[in-house]
Amino acid sequence: MVRKFTELLNQEVFVDEEKIAKVKDVVIDTDAWKITHLVLELTKEATEDILGTTPALTKNALNTLAISALEKGAACSTPTGLEIKVSKKQLHIYLRPT
Repeated sequence: MVRKFTELLNQEVFVDEEKIAKVKDVVIDTDAWKITHLVLELTKEATEDILGTTPALTKNALNTLAISALEKGAACSTPTGLEIKVSKKQLHIYLRPT
């Protein structure tokens, strides 16, 4: 499957069929010319559940998600958005504030 960058923008992101974020940008390793991270805007609920903080207390609602949290190929890309393969409890391992 081939997708355009613009098709990823504002794509909804799900864990266990629960919406947790929207894609706002991508991080590219220019030496290897490959995407390494997605920049996500987490929902209020996801910020509280996954990061254990309220959005008002965080300076920035954006977090980077390591691509390794996604399945390769069409498995992660669904008609409704991107599906993350790791559990919600493990997700904090793959997220970093931007």
